[in-house]
Amino acid sequence: MKKPGLTFQPMRRMLSGAAMLSASIAASMLLSVTTQAQEAIDVSGWGTGEVEAVPIHEGRPWGWAVKDFMENPDRTLYNTAKAKLLRGEQIFSHSISEFDIERYCEEAPDYDYTWFEMQHSTLRYDEVEDMIAACPNVGATPILRLPDASEGAVQKAMDMGMLGIIVPTVNDAIQAREAARYARYPPIARRSAGGGQGPGLWRPFLPEGETFRESANDNMLVAVMIETVEGVNNALEIASVPGVDVVLIGNADLSSFSGLAQDSPEYRDLQIKVRNATYRAGKIWANASTRMAEGTPLSEESLMYLLGPSISQRAGQ
Repeated sequence: MKKPGLTFQPMRRMLSGAAMLSASIAASMLLSVTTQAQEAIDVSGWGTGEVEAVPIHEGRPWGWAVKDFMENPDRTLYNTAKAKLLRGEQIFSHSISEFDIERYCEEAPDYDYTWFEMQHSTLRYDEVEDMIAACPNVGATPILRLPDASEGAVQKAMDMGMLGIIVPTVNDAIQAREAARYARYPPIARRSAGGGQGPGLWRPFLPEGETFRESANDNMLVAVMIETVEGVNNALEIASVPGVDVVLIGNADLSSFSGLAQDSPEYRDLQIKVRNATYRAGKIWANASTRMAEGTPLSEESLMYLLGPSISQRAGQ
């Protein structure tokens, strides 16, 4: 249910203009977010109780701003992964990093989403497009980790029928805006009216009288990855960008860039800092590593993971 006064409607118009940057800077200043160089960050004392998880308020659940950003927050989503996230459910994926139609079609029905990997693979756009076309609407929501957030990369993902994108190594609000602005149609963003197989794949799920374009924005999921200490410091401004839905920690790279072991108190405080910023922005917090999925006080709050148990494995537990 939408809360009185909790609306992002004015912010929607900012995605396509330079005002987005000014708004992010202003919000950062008002909320006393200090941007520091990665080399200068002071990690002393982290993990000793000085960084605490902010409490969850019943009137502001995880993802409230994601739902508020939708044109119709009550619509039934054919992006089933996004629907699960908005219900507070955890989602897990299988990962496809090479052209293998048979494997994709066999595995996808048993996962919440497919993580098509193009950052660290030689997969081509046409190969991903062919896999989706071979078994459309197979069950798992198709989500693509892009090599970057350029307009061409995002538009190709949209045209082939992706319902979500994951953008790696986002360090500030400018990069976050680039991740979001081409994933949705105007007037809230800058997705252009291209061709491709996407509209045909999802048209069977549309209510009578509704067009693909009318439903596409609400069914899109944009995840940005925080993988550096610079990104941690700027987590609030990153999460606050309209159109960003999920803030996903790249756990291995955050450990590499920070020099902190993933099981160290200091590293856990980096996670808590991102978690707090994501919650304050009303978005969805996630971790790539399934090591976060159990065994910590915050495990249930991290809702999206790379890999992990299939739907049938979870049902059998």
